[in-house]
Amino acid sequence: MALRLVDHWVWDFWHVVDGDTYHLFFLKAPRSLDDPDLRHWSPSIGHAMSSDLRAWTMLPDALAPAPPPAWDDRTTWTGNVVRADGRWHLLYTGTSHAEHGLVQRVGRAVSSDLVTWERAGDHPAFELDERWYDTLDLDEWHDQAWRDPCLIHHDGEWHALVTARRRGGHRLERGTIGHATSPDLATWTVHPPLTGGTPFGHLEIPDVRRVGDRWYLLFSTAADAIGSNRRGAALEPGAFAVPSIGGPLGPWDWDRLRAVLSSGWYGVKLIDRPAADPGDEATTDLVALAWREREADGSFGGWISDPMRVDVDSDGFVVTPPPT
Repeated sequence: MALRLVDHWVWDFWHVVDGDTYHLFFLKAPRSLDDPDLRHWSPSIGHAMSSDLRAWTMLPDALAPAPPPAWDDRTTWTGNVVRADGRWHLLYTGTSHAEHGLVQRVGRAVSSDLVTWERAGDHPAFELDERWYDTLDLDEWHDQAWRDPCLIHHDGEWHALVTARRRGGHRLERGTIGHATSPDLATWTVHPPLTGGTPFGHLEIPDVRRVGDRWYLLFSTAADAIGSNRRGAALEPGAFAVPSIGGPLGPWDWDRLRAVLSSGWYGVKLIDRPAADPGDEATTDLVALAWREREADGSFGGWISDPMRVDVDSDGFVVTPPPT
């Protein structure tokens, strides 16, 4: 009963809970493209709802690229949804035809019902500050990374954690978490990155979640973005977690970095367990979802899992994937 569509691939996703209903937003593209690598350039943001994270009801797409010319007329990519001031707010990644989809920015849309969305103006909500973050240089990297915003409310303001690249260092060790803050989700201030050098070229789909008594930074990384330094050499692509030494904004203990889902799975999210799910004696009240990137035969997956078990062990937490 995984979220698997007959005519579309689905990949990066995020969720929000409204009452007893889980709303899942996800990137989707037609399987008629044949080549799954082309999906990145034909996306829309799909929407489905469920009471148990297993049986899904499809809803109208939330957002698609704007009519040109616009800053987001090429793609609308991964984001996050939160509720504030009586409305729902969607922060998402956008790129433009004018820049050949290579420069990423973060925009905002709003909704009263989670179904019908309107862009909040004709301009991005915020973009990177080149004092601290890498701008486009195709000799070093394939895009200007500023995407996948994760939203948390902490110490009285909103924080966006963003996939970004810091200035300086080896190209496969510049992956960082960009940081911006806002009092109201409309006006944003960009700050220096929340991490220094890492063993990765980028940290995709970042998320922060408390498990037990500790906060974790979760992210995923593909094979072409794993660094060659001592820590990165033995890592394989997949989903990772690193514990915080402090609160939800770090700092993070990179010596305790660990893979939580192996190659083949991507974009893990930890979600409060549905009330009807007995948990099978799991040691947490969380479940995990992830999307299937590679099947056992190496082909592209393009679907989202059923809930996975999440347990705490001496080194952090463990996610147990379902049979595929």
